[in-house]
Amino acid sequence: MAETPEYDLIVIGGGPAGYAGAIRAGQLGKKVACIEAERAGGTCLNWGCIPTKALLKSAEFYRALKKADTFGISVGEIGFDFGKVMQRSRGVADQMAKGVEFLFRKNKVDYLVGRAQVTVPGMVEITEGEHKGKFFKTKNVLIATGCKPRQLPGMPPDGERVMTSREALVPRKSPPKSMVIIGAGAIGVEFAYFFSAFGTKVTLVEMLPQVVPVEDEEVAKALQRSFEKQGITVYVNTKVENVRVGKGSVKLSLVKNGETAAAEIEVDTLLVAIGVVPNLEGTISKNVKLELERGYLKVNDNFESSVKGIYGAGDVIGPPWLAHVATYEAVNAVSAMFGLHHGGRVKNFPGATYCQPQIASVGVTEKTAKEKKIDYKVGKFPFSASGKAVASGDSEGFVKVISEAKTGEILGVHILGNEAPELIAEYVLAMNMEASVEEVHHSIHAHPTLSEALMEAAAATTGEAIHI
Repeated sequence: MAETPEYDLIVIGGGPAGYAGAIRAGQLGKKVACIEAERAGGTCLNWGCIPTKALLKSAEFYRALKKADTFGISVGEIGFDFGKVMQRSRGVADQMAKGVEFLFRKNKVDYLVGRAQVTVPGMVEITEGEHKGKFFKTKNVLIATGCKPRQLPGMPPDGERVMTSREALVPRKSPPKSMVIIGAGAIGVEFAYFFSAFGTKVTLVEMLPQVVPVEDEEVAKALQRSFEKQGITVYVNTKVENVRVGKGSVKLSLVKNGETAAAEIEVDTLLVAIGVVPNLEGTISKNVKLELERGYLKVNDNFESSVKGIYGAGDVIGPPWLAHVATYEAVNAVSAMFGLHHGGRVKNFPGATYCQPQIASVGVTEKTAKEKKIDYKVGKFPFSASGKAVASGDSEGFVKVISEAKTGEILGVHILGNEAPELIAEYVLAMNMEASVEEVHHSIHAHPTLSEALMEAAAATTGEAIHI
């Protein structure tokens, strides 16, 4: 009888948490296996972060070409091949997945495709796939199975009339003529921008008082105005009711404050972007009693669950549901399980949304500062006053800095505008280093750059901004 292989760590899930944790353990010289249900990279790389950014870049490029004459460039009639747009996104995902597989080989991580289950502490079984029925001993398990899109009750996605973000990424020859998107979080607004750019009549519906509900209210209102200028119809404080899926269309009603918000809507497609749910089904056997919290795996500051030797990281342990946070958590979980110093649970982290205009933020919103009765100041600088932004033809948006009134401690930063997700990193570092707005203000930024707006917003806190 073949001997059961034994590992220092088995990682279940190969997304940004899983593959990062496995690679880090490999770097430490540990014997590691990573078991992924579909393909290296998980949902983020294959059906989320990466392919959506490829689609959004195509939309951004297409819209830029349509205004080429403002730059003095003549390009003739502009068209698009939607099938190629979709295929490009799949090609990008394929390339990056191969990159992760290479990193597994480089770090001597055993990579297995299949579904895995912790049968008892210290034992993992592959329950689906070509390795089905195989058992592995392990000293530690890292559960990094992520989340999956939340569905409307009784309305499973069919990929044609009803979609989640996953089905929206499946290649198709043409965009739908009309679409209702339920949910205006990051996923909802990104798909709204993408489909609208390629001619879909998009209606975006959010039940909360603002689009991008986790963002600063001022950012949300500015984004809504921009979307409406782009031709996207936006409803907030509005619920979708009486959804009827037919062979050729979807009919539904919009209800605001108990009253009909619009005449009955009929569209080609309904895209559901109402959040995510933990993806734990089948991962834990009934013999393993793990403590959960609202369905998510509950872990301590060392990322260890209620069962010794079983750890969790990424979306499966709860919000924030962000790939970069998942990677951070997994690396720290591996350090914890092998007795190394680590950074603990995430504190300051950037959020990023890649529609146009783009959004990035870190720390508290102004509303939160008010609710906590913090004595704060706001510094704000518009990109319309940035020479680089105006020269680039992307002057929409602003940088907003919230700081503690007496000390200048940076409490929150909110950016709306081109390259916002790239710009936010400076303030994440500043907050980690406990820098003040004065220190950002007095750090010389190259001219002309978009990053000057970060400096000017800090200076605006004390009325010292030069260009406004």
